[in-house]
Amino acid sequence: MRVISLVGARPQFVKVAVICRAAAKYADIDHLLIHTGQHYDVRMSDVFFEQLEIPAPKYNLEVGSGSHGEQTGEMIKRLEAVLIAERPDWLLLYGDTNSTLAGAVVGSKINLRMAHVEAGLRSFNRRMPEEANRIVADHLAERLFCPTETAVDNLEREGLKGRAVFTGDVMYDAVLHARGAAERYSSPEHRNRQSRSFALATVHRAENTDEPVRLREIVSALNLISREICRVVLPLHPRTRKCIDELGVDTGAIEVIEPASYMDMLLLESRARFILTDSGGVQKEAYFARVPCITLRDETEWVETLAHGCNTLVGANADLIISSALNSANAGPWTAVYGDGDAGRRTVETL
Repeated sequence: MRVISLVGARPQFVKVAVICRAAAKYADIDHLLIHTGQHYDVRMSDVFFEQLEIPAPKYNLEVGSGSHGEQTGEMIKRLEAVLIAERPDWLLLYGDTNSTLAGAVVGSKINLRMAHVEAGLRSFNRRMPEEANRIVADHLAERLFCPTETAVDNLEREGLKGRAVFTGDVMYDAVLHARGAAERYSSPEHRNRQSRSFALATVHRAENTDEPVRLREIVSALNLISREICRVVLPLHPRTRKCIDELGVDTGAIEVIEPASYMDMLLLESRARFILTDSGGVQKEAYFARVPCITLRDETEWVETLAHGCNTLVGANADLIISSALNSANAGPWTAVYGDGDAGRRTVETL
């Protein structure tokens, strides 16, 4: 059986590492990767393949950055010929990026069997590009691998329960696999950070970076937290850095660092006093590490994390961000279940 995994962005590299390990245990599975090049910086791509021991992609489409339409269109154009030549038995799509959308469109047009890893998530905000991407992928794919029972329920409401398979969360598999290695492979500068002495922040979603008012509010709050509560460490996404520079926003009190590797992020997350993020993956990793999370969005697809104040939605409201930081010690207990660390095996076994 030939299976192609289509990836292109940092969160997808983490997920595909789990599937690669699971697929390698089956002698009759020929599993190969296509990298769209959506994330192409060495720190956003190459280091993940190295640290997570992901096999080199057979194809790299080298699409690079661009507007949503430009980037997705270029992916569709370059991907079609590759998939026609390879004709896999299954095309595996991951998450909710432009790479996911491009794969779903091309796969459906050339009649490939498709499966979607991390299916059924819904923020119920159609203005989010990720929401459109995941809905299209779910409705075009034949098998929908769900990380939570909530995701299964969402698909049932859309008439898709017959395609849904509850596997648990492959990202939980990934964290369990890498947790020990994070201490060994993380950078010395991060290994030397004292636990609970800092807050970790990430900002990359277009709803925050492309809206000047929201971006200014968020950075203002991070500056204040860094001055008055605890130091804020901000691994800065290249796109976010560009937006901040163009706006001339002051980040003076914040410790801005280069994008962190997966191992560095796991270590930073585990040692942070609390985490501020607009990333879906970081919300979950905060939850797995039992570290309070403050989500810089107005909604989340990971609704289980909101119980007991483990995760708090604050949008881009500086006052809410700061008050949530002050109250973060009241979070917990962490009781949601994201599987048992065997989601990768269940996914491959189902295929």
